Amino acid sequence: MDKMIAHCGLDCSKCDAYIATINNDDELRESVAKLWSELNGVEITPEMINCEGCRVDGVKTPFCDGLCEIRQCAVTKQFETCGSCDELLSCAKVDMIIGNNKEARERLEK
Repeated sequence: MDKMIAHCGLDCSKCDAYIATINNDDELRESVAKLWSELNGVEITPEMINCEGCRVDGVKTPFCDGLCEIRQCAVTKQFETCGSCDELLSCAKVDMIIGNNKEARERLEK
């Protein structure tokens, strides 16, 4: 599977943190930090908006690196993506994504 597809099936190449990182776009980092701070009720600084993708070596946002339960589970189980897990369709963690994102679900079910 394409390395830019996250463990949860989302496409990292479409994430604003990834786009800001590869383009070294500080204005985008600032707007993403502001939006994500508002959405999550925590302070997220522009310096935190650096990510090269969930499944590739390189920098990740603090959430993606250490707080994402989906990523931590897949890494622990040594799965490329959640699509390799027998519990995919009954997993509450990944359901937060695939329950609302048809494309992510389809990627994992392939």
